Amino acid sequence: MSDSETRPIPIRVANKTAYVWDVDDIATIRSKHRICGVLTGTLPHLSQQNVFLGVPLVLMPEEAVFLVESGAAVLIDDPKAYLQPAIPQLQKWSAEQQESIRTQLAYSETKQAKDNASPSRALSEDALRKRKEREERKKTQAALAAKATAEEGGLDVFAQEGSSTPTAPSELNSTLSLTPTSDLPPSTPSNATNPSKSSSSSLPPYTIVIPASASSHEWYTPSSCTYTTVESAREAGVWDYPSTLAERARCGVFKDLWKQGYFMGGGIKFGGEYLVYPGDPLRYHSHFAATVIESPMASLRPMEIVAHGRLGTATKKAHLLCGWDDEKQEVSYLSIEWAGFG
Repeated sequence: MSDSETRPIPIRVANKTAYVWDVDDIATIRSKHRICGVLTGTLPHLSQQNVFLGVPLVLMPEEAVFLVESGAAVLIDDPKAYLQPAIPQLQKWSAEQQESIRTQLAYSETKQAKDNASPSRALSEDALRKRKEREERKKTQAALAAKATAEEGGLDVFAQEGSSTPTAPSELNSTLSLTPTSDLPPSTPSNATNPSKSSSSSLPPYTIVIPASASSHEWYTPSSCTYTTVESAREAGVWDYPSTLAERARCGVFKDLWKQGYFMGGGIKFGGEYLVYPGDPLRYHSHFAATVIESPMASLRPMEIVAHGRLGTATKKAHLLCGWDDEKQEVSYLSIEWAGFG
């Protein structure tokens, strides 16, 4: 059994919102505790993100409360967990980043040398000529566009002293690039000897690695701001859910449905608080759209019942009315569905 399955899962709280950053923790709470949450982070090199997103995982308040009350997780005041790093810690972190950059640049140079040595992968003279022509056309179009814009505004782009041609925006942008530091490999060409050549063309690209989980930083110390109960987090001002009857009702209904073996997801798009799944939402469609009612004796207008029934039937679900009894700590259920007799 891995360490992520035995230790309490750290739920990092920022602005009263619960986040889970570690991928192993996300897998554990889904497979072991049947808690799904919603992934909200971006993924690199993925332009279409309509289905799959990345960390962090944002938990509904009911999900976070349930995990803490069941002893599976702890709440961490994430902003206070970041201490002021010492100078040696920053120097160590900077050295690691520079080493990563050197490794990436060395790999890029090796790969480029292999590509140049391979006739099948190297660019032909004709391809290089066409590329140069395309770049020249782009520069010319950019210069013409800049000139037209300046003339419309009453400016003369040729009024620069000692210059007879406008400067293309692409040439201006090319000068605004990072200059390689002195501790990079000496084989990396420098722009100091050729100011007209942009550094972006001489310095191969590299990636600055920023870990998703801050626990890898030496100055991240959550031990002083970790709370094992909801009450202790509320007293510290970190967490205040549930604080009203409606919030207690949502937590009670969520817990009761979870005990019956269901998975829950957000149901706002289907007119309820939750979507109730018989199994993992990646494998099953939801059977119910659940609405939480603060009391089993609360009144419902006929129009509400009709709306819930028709909306549930239109989305191939039954609508589940969940009445919470705050005194008995019990839930009563009533499912409605539009039959359409006649």
